[in-house]
This record gives sequence, C-alpha cells and structure tokens, in this order.
Amino acid sequence: MKLYFSPGTCSLSPHIALREAGLPFSLVFASTKTKKLADGSDFLAINPKGQVPVLELDDGTRFTEGPAIVQYIADLVPAKQLAPPNGTVARVRLQEWLNFITSELHKGFAPLFSPTTPEDYKATLRGKLTERLQWVDGQLAGRDYLLGDGFSVADGYLFTVAGWGQYVGVDVKPMANLSAYLQRVGARPSVQAAQAAERPPK
Repeated sequence: MKLYFSPGTCSLSPHIALREAGLPFSLVFASTKTKKLADGSDFLAINPKGQVPVLELDDGTRFTEGPAIVQYIADLVPAKQLAPPNGTVARVRLQEWLNFITSELHKGFAPLFSPTTPEDYKATLRGKLTERLQWVDGQLAGRDYLLGDGFSVADGYLFTVAGWGQYVGVDVKPMANLSAYLQRVGARPSVQAAQAAERPPK
C-alpha cells in the first residue's frame, strides 16, 4: 500500500493507523500547494480533489477520505482492535466520533490556516472550536481514549486535528482531560514514529 501524505495535515491520522496496524506501506509526499509529487508528477492525476490523504492499494484502488481510510485500515487487522466490529453499537460510536471530528473540528480549523480568512471570522472560529473542544474535554473525563480504555483510529484523528490548535491560537492547555489525552496519545510509539517519518530532513 501507498499513503500519499503532506506534513502538518490530516494525513497524519491514517499514517498513525497504519503504524498501529503493523501493516507494510510506503509514504509518498504530495504537495497540497503545488499539487505535485516529489518526482514532479501531477498529484491531481492521483486525486483530482488535490487533497491528502490518499491510500492506494496494491491493485491500484484508491481511497481518499480520512475517516473512511482509517476504518478500512482497522478492518484489515481486527485482532488489533483499532475499530469495533461492524454492526455493533460500539462501531457506531466510533463513526460518531469520526464524523464529529471531521465536520465540527477539522473543517473549523481549516480556514484558520488561510491568509485570506478575515480576522473577525477567525476570532469567531476560535470561539466555536474552543466550545467544541471543551465538550470533548468533558467526554474524556474518566477515560483514557475516546471509546474507553483502548486506542482506536478515532484517537489518531482527534490527536491530529486537536494538535493544530497550537498553531492558530486555540489553547487546549486549560482543558485538563484533553491536554492529558494529547500527551498520552503523543507518547505512543506509532505516533512518534509517524511524526518522525513526516519531518523534512535537516
């Protein structure tokens, strides 16, 4: 399998999932700005949406949406328990979290990285994101991970997205449960290995 990624983006989430799953894969850098791959070829030929992540299977099949990709990865290795079995209440809870993260958090953060977003709108977004993250903080009370005691692919996604706050003025430090959670997830070997692999060479 190949994972098309760009550092600092949501492609870190399936990258973490692949490492948690212990599956063989290769990384392919794709610039979301120039829409070019490292070899100069056209990334839009891989994904016409021009976005990462893209997971390419050995037979050439490609998947392009993060929440779908991480569930596919989890289902390849059910023994790792990265997602509850399909058809269970717990699986729907996982899907609730993935949908919440992608619609209420991910899409809220994106405009904060754009230099063309008006400052007054950015202030509104920061307020909304803070409210939503405070709700997440409350949900994490008494549990190590989003679904309870075990790490799931939703945790890799929340870690990725909530981590963007430090770059755009959304402070999670006062949120004790969320702050401890981000440290807990960040200490996992899979997460540290994914982050190290995505750092550009010095």
